[in-house]
Amino acid sequence: TVLAGAALILLALFAGDAMDMATIWWTNATFGHCLMVMPVIGWLIWLRWPDLGQLTPRPWRAALGIVALGGLLWLLGSAASVAVARHFGLVVMLQGLVAALLGKAVTRGLLFPLCYALFLVPAGDQLVPPMQVLTAHFCMALLGLQGIPAHLDGVFIAIPNGMFEVAEACSGVKFLIAMVAYGALVSNVFILSWSRRAIFMTAAIVVPVIANGIRAWGTIYVSHLTSQDFAAGFDHIVYGWVFFAVVIIVLM
Repeated sequence: TVLAGAALILLALFAGDAMDMATIWWTNATFGHCLMVMPVIGWLIWLRWPDLGQLTPRPWRAALGIVALGGLLWLLGSAASVAVARHFGLVVMLQGLVAALLGKAVTRGLLFPLCYALFLVPAGDQLVPPMQVLTAHFCMALLGLQGIPAHLDGVFIAIPNGMFEVAEACSGVKFLIAMVAYGALVSNVFILSWSRRAIFMTAAIVVPVIANGIRAWGTIYVSHLTSQDFAAGFDHIVYGWVFFAVVIIVLM
């Protein structure tokens, strides 16, 4: 009850940033997966509930330093007008609040769910420009292997029957961010060995990047064989609904 009350007070004090985060989750497709993070955290706590029930919550004053660290991060973000820093600061303050009120033993038992809360922060848009460039070069390499004449200008790729742009939506960042969150969850729940966890997390990063490059190349290749209009429809229907589902299955 004390924890819930304290958390509500903290969220009320920083209601603007909390609402900003929720709005981004709901309106920005890149961070739509964040809507699932809180239910996942609840499920992770439920899995640990029998063990947590044997622990006695005790205040842990040292954890107030985590709250202070989150407050400092929020303050720096506010001074620099960097929303993502304020959002990280708010989440860290909430994490510190849990640790301070429930104690070291309970915090240890909740360590992964607490850390997983960082995926609530809508961060990663900064990866869009470099991912656009990487995807464009990946496409050029595959087009070269196919013997299709192509010219690259920034993120624009020209082939004999059309011009294509590796747009922000085609950068693959949306899928990459979601797969990192998914990979972390799978690694904790299903994998015990730290070396295997590292391998799986590496795959959760590398495979989506390669898959997105293949997707972009496939769209251009289909256009080369047919037309741009057909390729656009093919991209949204086949790749948008089928391809990435297959990638997740292959990764698992």
